Amino acid sequence: MGSVDKTLFLLSRGGDTLIIQIYVDDIIFGGSSHALVSSFAEQMSREFEMSLMGELQFFLGLQFKQGPEETFVHQAKYTRDIHKKFEMGDSKPMTTPMSTNTALDADEDGEVVDQKKFRGMIGSLLCLTATRPDIQFAVCLCACYQASPRTSHPVKRIFRYLKFTPELGLWYSSGSFLSLRGFLDADHAGCRIDRKLTSGTCQLLGTSLVSWSSHKQASVSLSTTEAEYIAAASCCSKLLWMKATLSDFGLRFGKIPLLVDSTSAISVAKNPVLHSRTKYIDVRFHFLRDHYEKGDIDLIHVVSANQLADIFTKPLEFHAFVRLRGYRLKVLTMHSSRGRLRANGPASLLS
Repeated sequence: MGSVDKTLFLLSRGGDTLIIQIYVDDIIFGGSSHALVSSFAEQMSREFEMSLMGELQFFLGLQFKQGPEETFVHQAKYTRDIHKKFEMGDSKPMTTPMSTNTALDADEDGEVVDQKKFRGMIGSLLCLTATRPDIQFAVCLCACYQASPRTSHPVKRIFRYLKFTPELGLWYSSGSFLSLRGFLDADHAGCRIDRKLTSGTCQLLGTSLVSWSSHKQASVSLSTTEAEYIAAASCCSKLLWMKATLSDFGLRFGKIPLLVDSTSAISVAKNPVLHSRTKYIDVRFHFLRDHYEKGDIDLIHVVSANQLADIFTKPLEFHAFVRLRGYRLKVLTMHSSRGRLRANGPASLLS
């Protein structure tokens, strides 16, 4: 049993490994040996009233295409279904989920829209963010106005963007070097209502995006430095959790690179003295400095143009958005990969 995730089980036999993940009454499993996988499936079918569903292709709304070197995860069917549900199938496509000129507020004088439908659209889009990190920021921003939605809150534009990109999904390559990295960005005083900062983080295993978030913090930051420092603390905690989880797979990591585009935030984290300029920062965020001193993470400066987390904190113009979405985060279509997918992938499903 995994030490962090208690629904994860691993078996090593000789040089082969079997990995099992349990979700309610479903089991996803795969391994490096067909004999080991077949033996487990037969044993589970004998012990319990379960049936082998075969190669993993569809699970909880996620669609999988497996190959010897790559796996493609997408929600194209779900995307078509929600367009039909909310009668957006004939909408005009858009190239980005939000305009760079968008600055949302409560818009109390704006035209009111159906609250029930608006909340239904937000809920459906939140489910889609499981494979579409490119809409994460726009969906989370619109979700802040569910209590009193207006026509100026661009939830329909997100649907129109999905109309333009229905087949996008996440590519996972088996050939990439297994290094763990984190990126973070913060939009200081980004909310026009309460001026709280929006932090965005993403974590990559090799070249594959495995975790991401766009979150409005509970506190108001007094400077850009503090905003970046708080976002770095959030990203650090996620990296440490992932490091502990990956240790169950036998993967060991030393210093984990945490890439920040603020030299001042890096200086605060590396300063061992809590001088007067940082006393106002909440104590809970100073664990970032502690883990830097312990050698768990390594704070590295990255230029803003290469900051992957930008896509989770602000609307971007088309070319910058597409560059981060495709080339850096690997949110692509099935035909964009240079590899070739085949049947008989390694993961299977018991139900």
